[in-house]
Amino acid sequence: MTSSSTVDPVVVEIIRNALTSAADDMNATLIRSSYTPIIYECGDCVVALLDDQHQVLGQSAGLPIFLGNLETCTLATEEQFGRDVWQPGDVWILNDSYLGGTHLNDVTIFGPVFVAGRLVGFTATRAHWIDVGSKDPGGSMDSVNIFQEGLRLGAQKLVEGGRDVPGVMSTIATNVRFPYPTTGDMNAMIATIRMGEKRLQEIIERWGLDTLHAARDEIFAQTERLERAVIRGIPDGRYTAEGVLDNDGVDLDVPIPIRLAITVDGENIDFDVRESADQTTGPINCGAAQAVSACRVGYKLLVSPEVPGNGGSFRPMTVQVRQGSVFGAVAPAACQWYFSHLGLLIDLVAKALAPALPDKVAGASHGDSMIVLLAGADSRTGRDYVSLEATLGGWGGWEGSDGETALINNVNGSLKDIPIEVFETRYPFRVTEYRIRTDSGGAGKWRGGNGVVREYEVRQDCTVSLWFERSVTPAWGLFGGRDATPPEVVINPGRPDERKLLKCNGMRLREGDVIRCATGGGGGFGDPSDRDPSAVHADLADRQITPATAAAVYGHPNS
Repeated sequence: MTSSSTVDPVVVEIIRNALTSAADDMNATLIRSSYTPIIYECGDCVVALLDDQHQVLGQSAGLPIFLGNLETCTLATEEQFGRDVWQPGDVWILNDSYLGGTHLNDVTIFGPVFVAGRLVGFTATRAHWIDVGSKDPGGSMDSVNIFQEGLRLGAQKLVEGGRDVPGVMSTIATNVRFPYPTTGDMNAMIATIRMGEKRLQEIIERWGLDTLHAARDEIFAQTERLERAVIRGIPDGRYTAEGVLDNDGVDLDVPIPIRLAITVDGENIDFDVRESADQTTGPINCGAAQAVSACRVGYKLLVSPEVPGNGGSFRPMTVQVRQGSVFGAVAPAACQWYFSHLGLLIDLVAKALAPALPDKVAGASHGDSMIVLLAGADSRTGRDYVSLEATLGGWGGWEGSDGETALINNVNGSLKDIPIEVFETRYPFRVTEYRIRTDSGGAGKWRGGNGVVREYEVRQDCTVSLWFERSVTPAWGLFGGRDATPPEVVINPGRPDERKLLKCNGMRLREGDVIRCATGGGGGFGDPSDRDPSAVHADLADRQITPATAAAVYGHPNS
């Protein structure tokens, strides 16, 4: 086998980019073949190529919270059934929250790759399915155990030897509310697996397995060296931060503390979340795999973010999770909205390390997915529907730049919202307002980004479920920057039956009702008195801030 020290660096770069391109081809296959907007419009999915040791060779853009997480599914399968379980032509499926870490709607499909009868790697994809048979369409905001959240599949074969396993596919189709689009998305994921298999085989056929392994070892080693160098620049010590979630969606008066301790020792770094809350009654728990992923996202934001994730990433880091906590849920804990404490945890990584990395950290983001789930029967088509949409918000300012306005939260990365034209065509609603929420970002030398206001008018009777978070701990500022405005949701604003709430499950709405959703902004960075007057003037011109704020906070003379 060729030594990694002698492999041609040009070949290394060609193979590095070939692996990334292969993952991009997989992602394009999934996006173009899927049946539901949550995948083809929003991009709630991710794909990866793995080597035969379950290490990431290439991963597409997608949800950061799945970062370095797909390999847990192939590895768990091998640990359960043994190495010999992998056979050519097989495709597997898994969505167990305690193994994959996410909610049951996030289904992982994966398969082995063989060349000349030898196992050379795996391809994997994860995507959100619109319904998996939970007690409420699309998912429940008030589930108290995993059995209320839908069909839970341990690792099992979906395709065996190139032939569909009809029993498994039939079980899936008969346990979801929307079998046609669900089956379509499932087949799109299988096609994605096949595309990745083809691309990895082509790379090996061109360069040979020994050269691929040599290039892989060099890529991993380069990544590890870069990351250890950054960690060595962080002063040794223990860094801590904590925040609070509003509630778990069931016990609405009980806040949920999230605590993080980071220990830096030379070129190694450890993340400890064991002091966080016990697993809750409501659905904000996750499997340990997702706690690891969240720490990896927070780490990657600060440590060599320009280097794509691969099997050499995260070698300098460890994560400590306590079983039975919100980050280490055990059955039958509810896990439907597992991401709220993960988004908070990612922000806490920056808060904890701010004293050591002031030039790299940012104020907190709005932090949560801010979910609007609408369900009902559409008289225009005669069919039931469910729509699930994340809402944009503001990100924190940082040294040298204001925070981004109207951006998806850090858990979801490249996720997009549904275009209004698509939404109004597919579902019986009218989006009457969609604008920037002026003044919602925290003031600072570098201002936090603003959230948005998105208003829906109900055209036919329906139900709405909401999951908005971070009102108890809104996006905080750093180094004198001010906190952002928290989120707010109002049903029928200005009417006698006006209601304000952040979470609800299956609330009935009538034709003509209005849902106004306002998301929080990002935290400010630095003392607001140090902000450049020309930047304040530009903010006024762009309606990012009001004249009152310009005068009271920034001392703008013309306000």
